[in-house]
Amino acid sequence: MASTETSTPIKESGQGQDLAGLEAGLDALESGTGPTRTPVSQVLVQKVLPPLTAVLLVLVVWQALVSFKIVDDPTKLPAPSAVWDEVSEAWLQGTLLEYIWTSVSRGLLGFLFALAIGTPLGLLVARVRFVRAAIGPILSGLQSLPSVAWVPPAVIWLGLNNQMMYAVILLGAVPSIANGLVSGVDQVPPLFLRAGRTLGATGLKHTWHIVLPAALPGYLAGLKQGWAFSWRSLMAAEIIASSPDLGVGLGKLLENGRNASSMSLVFLAIFLILIVGIAIDLLIFSPLERRVLRSRGLLVKS
Repeated sequence: MASTETSTPIKESGQGQDLAGLEAGLDALESGTGPTRTPVSQVLVQKVLPPLTAVLLVLVVWQALVSFKIVDDPTKLPAPSAVWDEVSEAWLQGTLLEYIWTSVSRGLLGFLFALAIGTPLGLLVARVRFVRAAIGPILSGLQSLPSVAWVPPAVIWLGLNNQMMYAVILLGAVPSIANGLVSGVDQVPPLFLRAGRTLGATGLKHTWHIVLPAALPGYLAGLKQGWAFSWRSLMAAEIIASSPDLGVGLGKLLENGRNASSMSLVFLAIFLILIVGIAIDLLIFSPLERRVLRSRGLLVKS
């Protein structure tokens, strides 16, 4: 009997501590206060140093393969210095930034077009049952279709011009954006939707103020994947379609290296394609993703 009496206060004390901790966490979330800003030195050590170390390791291994004659055929694996010579030559000729801008401007503009089409399409599929039954499987099939498959019909339909490039980008990115939004809407708790209707949010107001904010994490994942498909589609189109009117983008630069049997030029094109993809993710999508997750209390500042 005595043990029962003594265990009850201990249990109540533990529950009281849990409730106090929960209340403190909610107060901190409501007040918007969090840890102090991370020092620049800590950011450099945690975020910048690891990828730089990985790149340095790759360069060391690459140079070792060439120096120790493990791969002694420069037509298969050029030395890092040969690729750097290609960078220097393109920079001195003033063509390096032109290669990058030709592809980046096409990719971003095509992605904006895909965003304008994929967002309302995704909302329509997510909110209208008949449209989902009719179009949903088609969107999933289009998303799994390789982007390169659209290049030949786009060339036949539109010719060798920028419109063909944008068509390939749209066909590659729109399904990903729409499916991402559909997935985000499907994960919205029904309680949010009922609460919005109770507060008078109906029609477009319900979609704008309730559905889209709640579906934002899934939608953002769809946008990120949509950009990846846009960039891959554009590279496929630039490699296959060749015309003086199209200029020289990164995909065309890669094809030029293959035609000239210049592995240093091929490696240069591959590295530039990779760098642009990483830069867009780090500068645009990763900050947006962190901001959305942090606003929902799903990511703690570190």
